[in-house]
Amino acid sequence: MRTLRAEWTKFRTVRGWVLAMIVASAAIVGLGVLPGMQGTCRADCGLPVGPGGEEVTDAFTFLHQSLIGDGTITARLTSMTGVLPVDPDPSAEQSGGTGPSAANGAADGRPGLVPWAKAGLLLKDGTRPGSAYAAVMLTGAHGVRLQYDYTHDVAGPATTPTPQWLRLTRTGDVVRAEVSADGTSWQTVGTAELGGLPATVEVGLFATSPQYSAATSGAFGMSGASGGPTQATGVFENVSLSGTASGAWRGEKVGGADDSASGTSDDNGRFTVSGSGDIAPAVSGAAGLGVTITQTLVGTFAGLIVVVVVGTMFITAEYRRGLVRTTMAANPRRGRTLAAKAVVLGAVTFATSLPGVAAVVMIGRKVLRANGVYVHAVSTATEIQVIVGTAAVLAVSAVLALALGTIVRRSAAAVTTAIVAIVLPYLLTMTVLPAGAGQWLLRLTPAAAFAVQQSTPQYAQVDNIYTPVNGYFPLVPWAGFAVLCGWTALALAAATLLVRRRDV
Repeated sequence: MRTLRAEWTKFRTVRGWVLAMIVASAAIVGLGVLPGMQGTCRADCGLPVGPGGEEVTDAFTFLHQSLIGDGTITARLTSMTGVLPVDPDPSAEQSGGTGPSAANGAADGRPGLVPWAKAGLLLKDGTRPGSAYAAVMLTGAHGVRLQYDYTHDVAGPATTPTPQWLRLTRTGDVVRAEVSADGTSWQTVGTAELGGLPATVEVGLFATSPQYSAATSGAFGMSGASGGPTQATGVFENVSLSGTASGAWRGEKVGGADDSASGTSDDNGRFTVSGSGDIAPAVSGAAGLGVTITQTLVGTFAGLIVVVVVGTMFITAEYRRGLVRTTMAANPRRGRTLAAKAVVLGAVTFATSLPGVAAVVMIGRKVLRANGVYVHAVSTATEIQVIVGTAAVLAVSAVLALALGTIVRRSAAAVTTAIVAIVLPYLLTMTVLPAGAGQWLLRLTPAAAFAVQQSTPQYAQVDNIYTPVNGYFPLVPWAGFAVLCGWTALALAAATLLVRRRDV
């Protein structure tokens, strides 16, 4: 305890170090609230909210009837075709897709289906975007699926593309999805429990197709994205609805699915449904909508550089002035002194950066929205993860710099090493490295810790370019943070071994 108090006294009596910590926090705030941020989805885009409170996209073409109480809808999906935008870069790595080619295209497109194009049967609590639903569908490249309430995706049995018989059965709040090759022998895809379904729901045929996007390479290896809207068309026969139905079949474009080429038609019981959009969680990124609170944390790197400098000087200043002989040589347990320095430095860094990070997340979000940028809502738990995690990354980075300063005993060399280890891999990933190489750097180097700033999850059923450039990291937040902690522990162990063995 005495050693800890002594190291705290050393730190707080050097005004430059104290002021530097305040400057680091101020830099995080100042850079994070700079105006001018632009987004892909403006503040008035009005994303609906799903049953679980998550933001969703809910746009599709729906040919439907009202069903009162329990019932079953069955249909034979005889074909599924689609249209993709013209790809300006045929070699681009796409997160849209290929798939069964269309029998007919469009003047401004080419035939094909993105992997998550969808056509099938849908049961929904009305037609309000964001309302509860369950759907059994054929997709462009993922076979038959049961999807419900936006975040749930269940793979069906292996099937041929088309034709397919599909069936949805409602019993109370439970919806069962089935598939058949011949309309006689049925296999269960899965069941969905939709809590609180009203007595009357809408059931029918639907089609939708999400945005196509492709990763492209630019100058110096920098990546971008290209793409555009797509369309899927399903042709249905042998449509039957058992139970108490109300009204005639009605065609409707739900949730802003306003593509003029979308719609429905009925040719003596042979229904054609064409649609664009998606029924899925809303994501940010090249193929997504809006930005996240992570966008407010651009000042983290400026703050990080400052705390790294302070962390190295906390030990190298003693080497430079010869004070280390008093600090270490007279102490038979030199490792304890180094540990006390690490505790003081980490605690001070965390305590001074936490208010700044919290302030910039809250204020920066308001600035972005004031600039007309749509900012995704996050849960309280995620917001705490981002704020506390970022402050913890700064604190552990400062301790890593302390350990490096102890090892090399020179401020410039230690600062350079720390920045190269923590900041450079991140910058290379965001600029010149191919996506695969960047992903590995953010798994193995201390820069993996920036995963704590990821505020939106990845969804297997939503195609997007899930790369660090778009705010998605290869490791989950606390696994990434553990990588930084592991490197810091190794550096501290090496530093402790050296201060015990060498003449300080």
